[in-house]
Amino acid sequence: MVSQSQKPFVLWFTGLSGAGKSTIATAVGQKISEINDRVYLLDGDGVRKGLCADLTFTDSDRDENIRRVSEVAKLMVDSGFIVLAAFITPKHSHRQQARDKFQQGGFIEVFVDTAFEECEKRDIKGLYKKARSGGIKNFTGIDSQYERPNTSEIHIKTDGINVEQCVSQIFNYLYSKEYLKHQVSKIDITSYV
Repeated sequence: MVSQSQKPFVLWFTGLSGAGKSTIATAVGQKISEINDRVYLLDGDGVRKGLCADLTFTDSDRDENIRRVSEVAKLMVDSGFIVLAAFITPKHSHRQQARDKFQQGGFIEVFVDTAFEECEKRDIKGLYKKARSGGIKNFTGIDSQYERPNTSEIHIKTDGINVEQCVSQIFNYLYSKEYLKHQVSKIDITSYV
């Protein structure tokens, strides 16, 4: 049964590798869980180890990756969940393909806008270094283009702000558009950052 304080939807986090998509999505998910709403995080790394383990990073495989993920997200939204999907989703066509699966208002794009240099500097997993040395082909930002979104419902410019502020920005949007009935001020967002 769907909680009275939520309507099901997907928050689709897009941005470069290392932009902070998963970190922000995880923090948002923890806050939503606090208010007893059903929420599930679909993360690019996790999905690539299971559901999409057979796919590479070619254009056709990226298309299939997003098709599979958006189908799973749609099933979960139809079951009453809030879904947090954290995927690079590098092309406009990929993001539109995902959006088209959902009813009007059921898909909220969150552009985690972090400078390329900052993403490469973070490089927690060593992916940029590996891509620059030729160890990873079709790596977004190195030898595969990231098409910056221009119509995201939420645009988070991460330069100079922390995770807490990013989460607040998302919750402010969700509250103002009545996706959630709880205001951010009622949620202690400092405990997860």
